[in-house]
Amino acid sequence: MDWKEILRRRLASPSTEKKSEQELKDEEMDLFTKYYSEWKGDRKSTNEFYKTIPRFYYRLPAEDEVLLQKLREESRAVFLQRKSRELLDNEELQNLWFLLDKHQTPPMVGEEAMINYENFLKVGDKAGPKCKQFFTAKVFAKLLHTDSYGRISIMQFFNYVMRKVWLHQTRIGLSLYDVAGQGYLRESDLENYILELIPTLPQLDGLEKSFYSFYVCTAVRKFFFFLDPLRTGKIKIQDILACSFLDDLLELRDEELSKESQETNWFSAPSALRVYGQYLNLDKDHNGMLSKEELSRYGTATMTNVFLDRVFQECLTYDGEMDYKTYLDFVLALENRKEPAALQYIFKLLDIENKGYLNVFSLNYFFRAIQELMKIHGQDPVSFQDVKDEIFDMVKPKDPLKISLQDLINSNQGDTVTTILIDLNGFWTYENREALVANDNENSADLDDT
Repeated sequence: MDWKEILRRRLASPSTEKKSEQELKDEEMDLFTKYYSEWKGDRKSTNEFYKTIPRFYYRLPAEDEVLLQKLREESRAVFLQRKSRELLDNEELQNLWFLLDKHQTPPMVGEEAMINYENFLKVGDKAGPKCKQFFTAKVFAKLLHTDSYGRISIMQFFNYVMRKVWLHQTRIGLSLYDVAGQGYLRESDLENYILELIPTLPQLDGLEKSFYSFYVCTAVRKFFFFLDPLRTGKIKIQDILACSFLDDLLELRDEELSKESQETNWFSAPSALRVYGQYLNLDKDHNGMLSKEELSRYGTATMTNVFLDRVFQECLTYDGEMDYKTYLDFVLALENRKEPAALQYIFKLLDIENKGYLNVFSLNYFFRAIQELMKIHGQDPVSFQDVKDEIFDMVKPKDPLKISLQDLINSNQGDTVTTILIDLNGFWTYENREALVANDNENSADLDDT
């Protein structure tokens, strides 16, 4: 008999003694639980295949489960050590280069040695099991370009192997600082990584230890500003490896790095000292924080008060003043205005109504402050209508009345548009761009004549 029928009859049968409503509900629930359990048990017995599904979820240990946490940490450490042993060491790389050079396929292309697929496979057989992953048809095809003999460059292949080994080494190194073991680094994790990396970078030998904390903060902010746009407080290790920031940081291992390269590298000692020095120079009252008035002297001191008001409304402040970390975000945004993350930062400030787009009202709100500064400096204000039309022509938004963040990014004019709206000097440079180009050309011609 069906369990539903049994339950229906039991409830319908007359009771010798009158039961309360609560007792009836309890009895109903007991019966339901009993029959449902029996039905579920029968269902399990007819579906045994579920037992063959491997376990795929393991919960993380709680904070009070010290033993489980230690076990997890030790297991990860052993796993990473095993992965590290699987990588090619210097001796094995040298042996690989020797085998490649020995099996090169003539003729050479200029001074570059080449190798065909047959010899490529021979080297793969002799190089050992660690190299097997590199000697595949897929890798050979990836490096095959326009050689008429169907060969690849030995140097390009060796550089490919070196790059792969370096990426795996770096991933293992970063994973050692992944306390949660979830494939991402928190801010404190990345700070520890960079702090322990400093002694291995010759270009940072001159840094005083008292400056280490400020240097680490300066370096970490670039990673988080660009790789954590949603401000979750963590970055995927894969994203760190995929971007060029780690290359820039490890470039400081080069003892002969040129002065020009150091000046353009955010992670170099001169660059970090420059940014921190600017912060100290702006901090006139020496309280370690920047007020709106102090920040107004940033750069050419021509940013509008309206824009600065928005900075202090939207950004994290302490009693109305900005700390060094918030200042770094501000600097990174203004120095990299072509980058999507920087445009996102500035767009949020320009979007005064939090609508997700800029309309004529928003543009006029910010440009009015530019017009006021022009009057103060004795310049004739430019018509807003003309500027508005130029902005919409440059951006070409999907909606002719609204400019979204994606419109700004797609137009490749986001840096110009934002500069026009927030900085008098930037607007003046844009407005007089043709005259400035002409002067540059005249100066170049004068130099050629001399």
